[in-house]
Amino acid sequence: MTKDEEQLLMQLLTDPQSQRKAFERLVREYSEQLYWQVRRMVLSHEDANDVMQNVFLKAWAHLDDFHHDAKISTWLYRIAVNESLDFLRRKKNQLVTSADEAERGVADTLMADRYFDGDQTEALLQEAISQLPDVQRTVFNLRYFDDMKYSDISKLLNTSEGALKASYHIAVKKISEFFKYRD
Repeated sequence: MTKDEEQLLMQLLTDPQSQRKAFERLVREYSEQLYWQVRRMVLSHEDANDVMQNVFLKAWAHLDDFHHDAKISTWLYRIAVNESLDFLRRKKNQLVTSADEAERGVADTLMADRYFDGDQTEALLQEAISQLPDVQRTVFNLRYFDDMKYSDISKLLNTSEGALKASYHIAVKKISEFFKYRD
């Protein structure tokens, strides 16, 4: 979306007459890229859909809180990342429901997911990523998969670029170690 298109969309979002249609456009415009960001964090298609519903509900509820000096995409990414992290925290706090679930790793779970279209290597990469602390996982996903610049991630996560670079470096090292011991 160009800067002019984004400014027009922002104007439409602030006008009560056009707000609903503009929000529908916002959802169409950003759904796919946000879905994949969320999916890489929560892994499951069903969980990603649930989180995405929360993302857009929260965005709709907080349209008036949007700071017009930021980009819409940055604002939406921040909501998506926070909702994903909240989901993961809630999931960690829940008890494992079955022995099978406890024994099955992320890679096996992904390979059994009918919506997963990757191969075993991709599943193992996701397993390695899932073992990272939340911040490292988020930084790795944004940098590696979305090719986001550190300056943009810094705005999104409200942290310094130096801290992000360190988190990314440590994440890459941990993922490399994961694969080293798989051989």
